[in-house]
Amino acid sequence: MTEPRAATPGEPDVKFGPARPLADLRVLDIATFIAAPFAATMLGEFGAEVIKIEQPDGGDPMRKFGTKVAEDATLVWKSEARNKKSVTLDLRTPVGADLFRRLVAKSDVVCENFRPGTLEKWGLGYEALAEINPRLIMLRISGYGQTGPYASRPGFARIAHAFGGLAHLAGMPGGPPVTPGSTSLADYASGLFGAFGLMVALRAREQTGRGQVIDIALYETIFRFLDEIAPAFAFNGSVRGREGVYTVTACPHGQYPTRDGKWVAIACTSDRIFERFAALVAAHGSPAPERWSNGRTRVPERDAVNGWAAAFTQSMDRDALIEACVAGEIPCAPVTDIRDIFADQHYAARGVLHHHVDHHDGRDYVVPGIVPRLSETPGAVETLGPSLNEHARYVWETLLGLSESEIAKAREAGAL
Repeated sequence: MTEPRAATPGEPDVKFGPARPLADLRVLDIATFIAAPFAATMLGEFGAEVIKIEQPDGGDPMRKFGTKVAEDATLVWKSEARNKKSVTLDLRTPVGADLFRRLVAKSDVVCENFRPGTLEKWGLGYEALAEINPRLIMLRISGYGQTGPYASRPGFARIAHAFGGLAHLAGMPGGPPVTPGSTSLADYASGLFGAFGLMVALRAREQTGRGQVIDIALYETIFRFLDEIAPAFAFNGSVRGREGVYTVTACPHGQYPTRDGKWVAIACTSDRIFERFAALVAAHGSPAPERWSNGRTRVPERDAVNGWAAAFTQSMDRDALIEACVAGEIPCAPVTDIRDIFADQHYAARGVLHHHVDHHDGRDYVVPGIVPRLSETPGAVETLGPSLNEHARYVWETLLGLSESEIAKAREAGAL
């Protein structure tokens, strides 16, 4: 793996404690926006050195995505580019490509999300880079994958939600397909699969000594999340549609309104849970028919069951209803907005909202905490998203050993 890293001369550096399990890895993140960069971020949270390589003319477009907090940073950038070092380099120039090859020789992983064929056009495809570093692992995330008739098409998360089958399921029955919560869901999901793929490839490298390519299509990660949709269609031709606030496989199972104008989620996924919920509703004066005690007869009458459940939930305020359900061991939770989340004691107790004072401006930012939680080798947020080209001295002088004149020539060539 990579040699021990020197501190960044004269600049704030990402600190790596001795317990960080990935501290001997170096990752080159040449991707943009969220998907592949998120995979690199996850490795960085557990100690890997992540060098973010950006275009000289403005850097990663994610710097301008979301709420602006600085000339070259948004809240999205601060959160999602955390623990990374930034340097600018134009891979399209001969000098830039050569410098990138020299970095590859000293690195373990490259994360990229260009359209398939782009790196090959620049002479920087995996086969060419593997000649320099046979142990290199390359994560490639694209809209449709590296192969297939649609490989060259552009793709974003919204396109993946549509093509992967999720948008068809989101919305009310008979209504239009809607945004499934986050427009970036496919990006984060693909980054998560990417991080898993990298760990598998690193484990394989320990056995074989060789790297490999990880090929992820945004739409495939979405499709992988859709439980029995594929086997059910192959088995009996069923096509699931939009289910709205409920589901067709269990009841009561969905979102239900409360008396104070709020909403709760209730999940009766078994007959035993339904029995407890029915007892709670009966205690408030509305017993369920005996036939509903069995899911085989309850689910076909789900409209009536859900109406019965909603009538009960609307008779109580949200917090009182949740308290009653918790006491009755019925899975129930508030449908929260971000104000609820910031006020919630459980979020606070687990440190899900991570406060971090940024060294650039001294502000206290709140970003999502680390997932997953490891008991012995936990991850950490050491720095928030870096300023553009903040770590140039470290990368060019310390890591590659370039002289000031060599750096000046590269800059004159338009590479930096």
